[in-house]
Amino acid sequence: MNTFPTYLYRDVTCAVAASLITLMLSLTFVQTTSLPPGVHQAAVFVAIQPQHAWFGQPEPAVLVD
Repeated sequence: MNTFPTYLYRDVTCAVAASLITLMLSLTFVQTTSLPPGVHQAAVFVAIQPQHAWFGQPEPAVLVD
């Protein structure tokens, strides 16, 4: 029996499953980060904020010894 078609079918199936999982996780990440914190998904308006309020801390962190 030729095992090449079996391995090929298994590898293609795993690649499709991994791609589907990656796509679903990516879409979930985009959906959850599409609005600023505190705004519910049902809101229709678009909040305009400076970029520093969207990512990280609004001010640089201060290191204390």
